[in-house]
Amino acid sequence: MPLINTNNWAYLDAPTGVAGDMLLAALFDQGLSEEVVLEPLKSFGLGAAFRLQICKSSSAGMRGTRLNVELLEASPPHRLWRDLRPQLEAAPWPDHLRAKVLAVFGLLAQAEGWVHGLPPEKVHFHEVGAIDALVDVVGVCAGLLHFKVDHLFASAPPAGHGEVISAHGPLPVPVPAVLEIAKQRQIPLASSAGFPAGELTTPTGIALLSVWVKQFCVPPAHIPGSVGIGLGQRTLDRPNLLRLWQPLKQDLSSQDSINQPEAASETLLVQQCQVDDMDGESIAFLQEQLRDAGALEVFSQSIQMKKGRPGVLITCLARPDLAKELRAIWWQHCSSLGLRERLEPRWVLSRESVCLDSPWGPVLAKQAQGRVKVEADELARLARAHGLSWHELRAALTAP
Repeated sequence: MPLINTNNWAYLDAPTGVAGDMLLAALFDQGLSEEVVLEPLKSFGLGAAFRLQICKSSSAGMRGTRLNVELLEASPPHRLWRDLRPQLEAAPWPDHLRAKVLAVFGLLAQAEGWVHGLPPEKVHFHEVGAIDALVDVVGVCAGLLHFKVDHLFASAPPAGHGEVISAHGPLPVPVPAVLEIAKQRQIPLASSAGFPAGELTTPTGIALLSVWVKQFCVPPAHIPGSVGIGLGQRTLDRPNLLRLWQPLKQDLSSQDSINQPEAASETLLVQQCQVDDMDGESIAFLQEQLRDAGALEVFSQSIQMKKGRPGVLITCLARPDLAKELRAIWWQHCSSLGLRERLEPRWVLSRESVCLDSPWGPVLAKQAQGRVKVEADELARLARAHGLSWHELRAALTAP
């Protein structure tokens, strides 16, 4: 069954860490027009607040593009996240740009709030949304969307070591917000051994990675297409740069032309309890509530408990950062007085959504390592619409 489209992907190689200005500089180096960045910032009311200084330069003999954001007015010193958020929500931007920008700043506010012991709403503007940070975040999100990047893969960035001077005085590196985001989102940090002391990955940089990167892995097999190199501001003992590239566009009529990354490891939260005093309807409701709250999967198994009583083992799989939220659902809707939790590694094959051209029109499917599996909801939709059996449809859609 031929593929008629696939997701666009890009790869980010960050051997010396990542910062928002480096990533935006790489996009400019890749050919991004300044207007793509300036237009949403002007519509947000920041047109007169800054000037972009984009220049071709080099770092330790390697070429690239360096970006400086020249501030033409001071950032408001007492602006809070609770003030910035409604402004971003009301920005006259496309929905997908607004959603990405809000996700990045929301994560920054949450992390800064945690390390300062404050609710996110009370985090100061300079910590999550100074003008240069707004330029970096809005610019990077607008640029990646402009290049139609659906999946961003990346290498694990080094965070740095030593200490850095901040508005709060000297801080250890990784700075607390970087460490908190890496912990919450299970982002791997490469070793900083051998680097000069200093910050390599910034809070804005790691927040952008956490929102955009689907997988930290080696790049898939491909022919490189457009390449952008963004230079950092610091002078290191090696080229201070990151590289962003997309594969050369290929004919998607053959599945063999699509190469995907190998399997990658990720950390999974496992929550479990066993019950013998809940009926099937209440167990089904508990599972539904856990899924609605973001669980990746919830399932139950029949077991035999103490004193020979039949029971049910209920298991929930989720991202580690959802532990507290899911735990509250267990306490509210489950009769158990205890809940087991553990973190487990799992290997996941890279997969992407594709669309099959079928006699019944486009059909959504997943592809992994050359295997294509039609979505169950799609099979059900076609069976109802055309009066065909599930088996008949599956056989027709998976035929070579």
